[in-house]
Amino acid sequence: MPGFQSHRRGLRPRWIVAGLALLVLALPVKDARPADPGSEFARALALFNHGQLAECQSLADAGRRKFLPYDPEWGSRFLLLEAQAMEWRSAYDDALGILRNSPGQNDPDELIQMLAIQGVALTRQHQFPLADEKLRAAEALCADSDHPACGDAYRARGIFWSERGDFTRCDESFLQALAFARSHRDRLLETSSTLNVGWTEAQLNHFDESVDWLNTAYQDSIEIGDSDLTERSAADLGWAYFGLGDTERALGLFLDAQDTAQKIGNTGEELKRLIDAGYVHQRIDDLQPAIEFYGKAFALAKQINSKEDILTSLEVLAHLEIEMGDLDKASQYLDELAPLVKATPNRLDDLDVLLAQGKIAAARGRDAQAETIFRTVASDPRSQTSMRLGAEHELARLDQRRGDLAAADRMYATALATFEQARSRLQNEDSKLPFLTNAAPIYDDYIDLLIGQGRADQALALADHSRARTLAQGLGLTIPAQPAALNAGQIARKAGATLLFYWLGRTQSWLWAITPGKTALFPLPASAEIAGAASRYRDALIGPDDPLDSANPDGQALYRMLVAPAAPFIAPGSNVVVLADGPLSELNFETLLAPAPHLHYWIEDATVVSAPSLTMLASAKPSVAGGRSLLLVGNAVSPDPDYPALPKASVEMHEIERHFLTPEETILAGQRANPGAYTASAPQQFAYIHFVAHGVASLSDPLDSAIILSRSTPAEDSFKLYARAIIQHPIHARLVTISSCYGGGTRAYAGEGLVGLSWAFLRAGAHNVIGALWEVSDDSTPALMNDLYAGLENGRPPSAALRQAKLHMLHSPGGFRDPFFWAPFQLYTGL
Repeated sequence: MPGFQSHRRGLRPRWIVAGLALLVLALPVKDARPADPGSEFARALALFNHGQLAECQSLADAGRRKFLPYDPEWGSRFLLLEAQAMEWRSAYDDALGILRNSPGQNDPDELIQMLAIQGVALTRQHQFPLADEKLRAAEALCADSDHPACGDAYRARGIFWSERGDFTRCDESFLQALAFARSHRDRLLETSSTLNVGWTEAQLNHFDESVDWLNTAYQDSIEIGDSDLTERSAADLGWAYFGLGDTERALGLFLDAQDTAQKIGNTGEELKRLIDAGYVHQRIDDLQPAIEFYGKAFALAKQINSKEDILTSLEVLAHLEIEMGDLDKASQYLDELAPLVKATPNRLDDLDVLLAQGKIAAARGRDAQAETIFRTVASDPRSQTSMRLGAEHELARLDQRRGDLAAADRMYATALATFEQARSRLQNEDSKLPFLTNAAPIYDDYIDLLIGQGRADQALALADHSRARTLAQGLGLTIPAQPAALNAGQIARKAGATLLFYWLGRTQSWLWAITPGKTALFPLPASAEIAGAASRYRDALIGPDDPLDSANPDGQALYRMLVAPAAPFIAPGSNVVVLADGPLSELNFETLLAPAPHLHYWIEDATVVSAPSLTMLASAKPSVAGGRSLLLVGNAVSPDPDYPALPKASVEMHEIERHFLTPEETILAGQRANPGAYTASAPQQFAYIHFVAHGVASLSDPLDSAIILSRSTPAEDSFKLYARAIIQHPIHARLVTISSCYGGGTRAYAGEGLVGLSWAFLRAGAHNVIGALWEVSDDSTPALMNDLYAGLENGRPPSAALRQAKLHMLHSPGGFRDPFFWAPFQLYTGL
């Protein structure tokens, strides 16, 4: 993902506009002797330990100059500390230069420290053979004896592997440094090692594990009073949460890190955190705050004369202002950029400025100039994929505005072909899902073009193809590059339902209402309006009050926007399949407030379920699992304080057991409720599979979504049944239920999104999956599940049984009538 990268300063690739804090290399604390050099060294070291690196470097420099001439032993210690502070401040040339003037090290421990610093500095400069030579020398000394500085050597080797992109070896080295720190009771080394392990887990796209490590590093850094580590831990933790889809928490952590950097006078880190916050706002299309953060970053970059960050900020600000429609402001930024780009022999900067100039020319109606610029960018072999896509997209829009619809059609197809070629070249599967977002604006405009030409069926096929590609990529699958023809009416007949297919666009959204006999298309408001209402209403649903009691305006507005246009196609009491888009995937449509004959939840009028895509519904196979066999997994032993034991798990499991005969049941509880036991149970034999457990979702890497069970081995994540493992074990279940109950833990369930645990079970072969949009009360769930299985026992299909259970809770006299308790459970169908 764009924010995560190797911890470096000054070596950040130009195409990344946000980054993480630097990997850290700790200096073991030395005993300060009562002599005068000892007390001065202790003061310098205390500054280092509290993250005040500039002051530490200054004091160490003074000590080196003062003591080296007549006391080489103390002078050498000051020199090493000065070099260490330089390395932490990314002054790699300075660190290497001062170490070249070292009088030589007779003490093995100090020699290891020097070699480790040199190894890191050379690694940062990508002088890998020399770095490896230094680190091998340090490791040879550590092989002979357990010197206190060996932890530095292990961490330095981790930094080496991180720069080489070998994050598995990197993780091993940082874990080795962590074990060393713990055995030697070195808190600073332990904290920095924990931070580095968390950073590495993020590079491996293990964002959930990254959060665990980085939270520990963050709290430990506060405890030991190291402000520099606190700032870096907060920043890295922000990117880990961003990887999990929690942008609100990520932004909060970036601002905390910025505040800390400002307090300790680290302007460079303060600048990076402003860019981080601006980038996140940009990604979520919150453009005005993005402009404000990049503007502050630009001011700071000028203050410290950081050429790279000045260029980055100006380029991004120009593009943002174009999107906001302020062409004069964008032109001002480009004018400021011109001399800087001219002085920088970087063709990418030239092309980025050209692309912005082309957009301004197009917006001002200078079509010929714009076309020349866009074709220059599109044809330049040095253009990055994002630039080429942007230029081809702008050419298609230019043709469309000029009325040459055939040319626009061809150019949109060309842009999507460019995207597919670039996607196919990606080596890392985990990079392919976020990469798909690059094509979203192209699909959006192409769909509008097709609809404008009266080709609504082709637009629907293209929209569903985009959806199916995202889903397939999230689950590690492949589908054809070109959309196939769809018989939407036949799919509706197969589903026995009215299908509501949504496409959210930046300027115009669309709803296709599909029945066996007819398909109708309805225009909807822009994505931002719908997403804003959906987000506010979701907050209301999980809040303390019942939205129906307050006649929540967002609940009513969403019904008017999303359901009312299709109401003539939905008979009372009929089945509806919602194929949601983007933020609508986190909204339970049953909770929308219908107006007539009196205000009520839409669940009263229809049986509403969700589905991933028309393509997947069309390819669904008939159910083969017979009988009423049950696999019940839950009441796990808490593997971690973030996932405490669920007090009512045993109650829920007992309620479910009552609806099955003993020979039909296989129960995995307590320590037996672990991932290995699930896969060993031959899950393909069961008609019903039910989990009573915590769950976590990763929006950026859905295969990292997991059900939290008991530990099966000493391995760090052995308690997680990952989505990637789920899809590797075929099942034929009529229904899989993931009852993610809230039991007082600190980890929020991020929701299913477009892909996640529910889709993984559907891909594995389940015909229906009940998943959770948020964690619910451990008190209310057993009763709802009891009603669900009573309905199944009475012959109702899963969708009708779940609806009846929810209605029973909605109409109950107690507090559980609030949708907070019944609405998180949503049925996803693969038919």
